[in-house]
Amino acid sequence: MGGQRPSQGSGKEYLIEFVVRGAYVRVCAVDPITGVEAVAVGAASASKDELSRLAVRKLEYVIAKKLSDPNEPGGTPPRGSSA
Repeated sequence: MGGQRPSQGSGKEYLIEFVVRGAYVRVCAVDPITGVEAVAVGAASASKDELSRLAVRKLEYVIAKKLSDPNEPGGTPPRGSSA
């Protein structure tokens, strides 16, 4: 199962994939622009919306961390610094 869902409030859209494995679900959220992805795992009894929000929050955290940490692979160096 997969789909494209807008993140809450940001106006961006991410690709969301659900993989059910017994009692849990693996949810992968991907930003199609940057290619960054984040994976979250939750109970199979949780709603798709709840699992999507969890994966998107994690994805947005990972993207923000990459943008703020120039030493992170794919990170952006601060303005005015020489690389």
